[in-house]
Amino acid sequence: MITTFLIDSLDRRGRIVVGLLVALALLVPAGNLLVPEGNVFHVSTYQLTLCGKYLTYALLALSVDLVWGYCGILSLGHGAFFALGGYAMGMYLMRQIGTRGVYADPLLPDFMVFLNWKELPWFWQGFDMAWYALLMVVLVPGLLALVFGWLSFRSRVTGVYLSIITQALTYALLLAFFRNDMGFGGNNGLTDFKDILGYPIQAPGTRAALFAASALMLAIGFVIASAVVRSKLGKVLVAIRDAESRTRFIGYRVEHYKLFVWTLSAAMAGIAGALYVPQVGIINPSEFDPAASIEAVIWVAVGGRGTLVGPLIGAVAVNFGKTWFTGVLPEVWLYALGALFVVVTLFLPRGIVGLWDKLVTGRAKPAVEANGAGRQTGEAA
Repeated sequence: MITTFLIDSLDRRGRIVVGLLVALALLVPAGNLLVPEGNVFHVSTYQLTLCGKYLTYALLALSVDLVWGYCGILSLGHGAFFALGGYAMGMYLMRQIGTRGVYADPLLPDFMVFLNWKELPWFWQGFDMAWYALLMVVLVPGLLALVFGWLSFRSRVTGVYLSIITQALTYALLLAFFRNDMGFGGNNGLTDFKDILGYPIQAPGTRAALFAASALMLAIGFVIASAVVRSKLGKVLVAIRDAESRTRFIGYRVEHYKLFVWTLSAAMAGIAGALYVPQVGIINPSEFDPAASIEAVIWVAVGGRGTLVGPLIGAVAVNFGKTWFTGVLPEVWLYALGALFVVVTLFLPRGIVGLWDKLVTGRAKPAVEANGAGRQTGEAA
């Protein structure tokens, strides 16, 4: 019944997206493992890893769109949830190194031995077990979002004030994780991973499996997000976005709806971070940088806020451009990114997806099919 509900929540465009992601999960790894080098259809390990990273960014962008595009919560701190999920995965990967580290300590990671730590901190306990680490990938960002959201939403902090607080949250975590005495590797972070689930992390088969996992998890996240926004809950979220006071006045507990979608979004961002770390091979405090969270917002704006599909397109397109610019004209990239955001804000308010709808259908398709819900709620009030 749940599966039927999730599938029915997808429109034609959503089914195409999910189908493409499933196809990517199968075809791209096959192109890397089965197609010989020199063949036009061969996918190099570098390309495989790079595309896998793009998919994790797309999942992060999807989580931002869920709260910003459909509930009106502009988060400038979602990078914090992404990084926390990444650190949870990184801690598991560090525990798998064992005696293969530089100092050959069977229990302590190398950086702890270097800093003269005598025993494993309590919060590292359990991370030698995959199921525990995967649980923490979801629970840690989710619990932080739950507490933060409960305090913020019950106090009715909204708009730019909430955005500033989310930015302050990720900046505070950035400063904390830079400290060596926190037990997370300081400014160097966690790296030099060896195995994941018992398989060599650098092996071609492992790399292919990580890419497939990223594509499938993005597809699952897309289906869940689609089910949320197209349900009655989604209509209430859009009403909150368009007219929060009116929605509150007719009897809805607005803070409960916002808290649910905020926590769900944070858990999705944490999963994205966990898939990101084993593919890039490192996690450090730079992932908490507020600029990283702002970039995620730009991905959503470029692709099309409130469309679900748009953030995926925006994340891949912007990061592909970043890869190209930083390789060819590295000093120009930040100016190009800023100019892109200005252009999108002024001339493409609905992003790439909105432009496509306008060109194909001759009219701009509403970003949210349930847009009328907010107006109807306000009129009822």
